[in-house]
Amino acid sequence: MKVKVYLLVAILFGTFGIAHAQAQNEDCTTDFQLYVADAKSKNYDAAYEPWKRVFDKCPNHHYANYAFGEKILKHKIKKGENKEENTKLYLQLLDNSITAFPKRFKKGKQMATKAVFMKQNKLGSTEEIFGMLEKAFKEDKKNFTSPKAMLLYFSSLVDLHKSGKKELQNVFDTYDDLNEKIEAETNKLNASLPALLEKEEAGTPLTKKEKNALKRARVNGPTLNKILGSIETELGTLANCENLIPLYKKNYEAKKDNVRWVKRAVGRMYSKDCDNDPLFVQLVERQAELDPSAGSYFYVGLLKEKRNDTKGAIENYNKAVELETNSNKKADILYKIARNMEKRGIHSSAYKYANKAVASKASMGKAYMLMARVIAKNANKCGSTTFEKKAVYWKAESMARKAARMDPSIKGRANSAANRYKQLAPSRTEIFNSQMGGKTITFKCWIGGSVVVPKL
Repeated sequence: MKVKVYLLVAILFGTFGIAHAQAQNEDCTTDFQLYVADAKSKNYDAAYEPWKRVFDKCPNHHYANYAFGEKILKHKIKKGENKEENTKLYLQLLDNSITAFPKRFKKGKQMATKAVFMKQNKLGSTEEIFGMLEKAFKEDKKNFTSPKAMLLYFSSLVDLHKSGKKELQNVFDTYDDLNEKIEAETNKLNASLPALLEKEEAGTPLTKKEKNALKRARVNGPTLNKILGSIETELGTLANCENLIPLYKKNYEAKKDNVRWVKRAVGRMYSKDCDNDPLFVQLVERQAELDPSAGSYFYVGLLKEKRNDTKGAIENYNKAVELETNSNKKADILYKIARNMEKRGIHSSAYKYANKAVASKASMGKAYMLMARVIAKNANKCGSTTFEKKAVYWKAESMARKAARMDPSIKGRANSAANRYKQLAPSRTEIFNSQMGGKTITFKCWIGGSVVVPKL
């Protein structure tokens, strides 16, 4: 008898629970429909109350509740209305969105948004904000794409290092991680850029998707480049040879079997011009032992070059290029070779390798910029007349303009260089006096190619 009573009670409560849930869902649906129209028309004040009821009662009702909620709460916070309460609610919303709709709201993005918001509103300690960003980056790097969050992540770490709470090695490792992330994001943005530009310049209509891709590259590319520059500034003198060499000497025995550490140490010493120290030779040789790959061959080639073994250096450089199958990484190696040739004043070889780099990666703006520089440096060595020699600057200008088009991340710098080269080219008066307007000048030196003199 008791069993029957218990079953009856359970059925009654279960029925009541289902009925209650259904009624609650109906209320949430009504409120959801009520506020969505207001939210869409940006009448966030009217949308707030029904939105709040849905948020409190039915957290899994619809993913749009979180998307609209961000806008509604940001509006309220900006107005200063119940700021403390709405600020807490906004932070709660960001946390809840990840658990309620993980396919829509990614941890890397939402946690990064939360950390930046906390910093902007002076909430939480530097350690708390850094910890949040580190967790977001390490657990969901794919969706950690906010430039502001990247800079905050690194600047917070630098602050913690300066206060003695983080090791210098931690700073370098995070710098490398962010560098790789920004490079990957930039490569992703620029992947389809050459084809889209060719289509646009040919006058072929772009699809909506293509227009959006082109816009993203032109807007986000410069932003990422700016953030990279800011991160480099934050790093500042921490990554000079005076700090790098003692640190690597100290850690070498403990880390010499860690190929990732060795490769990063080699790369950083090279990029910071610390490659004349004996430690650099030791690290390069160790990298060659651990990982006889394309990167190793490049650095061994560099060592041979320093020993005046030019033939051996070239063989190693070419071996590095031959071994690398990834087009982006191959372009990076080719650019490093070109940059090294430029430093040594071998401009024709620098141009050749930079040209190979853009053949491997058409959006590599810095390679076009290198070609523009070495062309300009050789203006006086190409041409039989003063006019022809100055005309070389038009070729340099053209290359710099191409850098700006192909890689929006360096557009400002590239266009500034192009304008300088243009000023060095023949003036309108010189074109008029020479009667060269509209004619083609062919360069017979290693620069090659030709330019058409502007018509007056």
